[in-house]
Amino acid sequence: MSDKEIQLVTFQLGAEEYGINIMQVQEIIRIPDIVRVPKTHSFVEGVINLREQVIPVIDLAERLTVPSKERTNDTRVMIANIKGSLVGLVVDSVSEVIRISKEDIGPLPDLMTSSDEKCFKGITRLNDRLIILLDLENTLSPEDIPEIQKIND
Repeated sequence: MSDKEIQLVTFQLGAEEYGINIMQVQEIIRIPDIVRVPKTHSFVEGVINLREQVIPVIDLAERLTVPSKERTNDTRVMIANIKGSLVGLVVDSVSEVIRISKEDIGPLPDLMTSSDEKCFKGITRLNDRLIILLDLENTLSPEDIPEIQKIND
């Protein structure tokens, strides 16, 4: 892979396809038992115990305020590293790992609000598919990170 390419893990949230940099994804698992944590944001589903490590789990669709599908056997938790903390991201399904040229990443449509723009790096086209690229570092606000890290402790 060259400096001009990026590898993405692609996944579904509702009818849309999203992608995140594979370097941020540690692993992809089926949904385990999630323990609810009181007094957290509505998008925080709770925590899971993954190999003796407590990991907060976020409903990514709720965090991005996009519709998601009902949970099925395809629903997965992607364990991702966000600003040094492991976080589980619930997604409707994981599609594949793809390589794209950085030159193929286009700008966001003008209709997205400035607050939305922080979460997204752009859009890429792959054959007849449009893939929205997420910026995980900005998916959680600076105020959210300490709360998530507190759950980890």
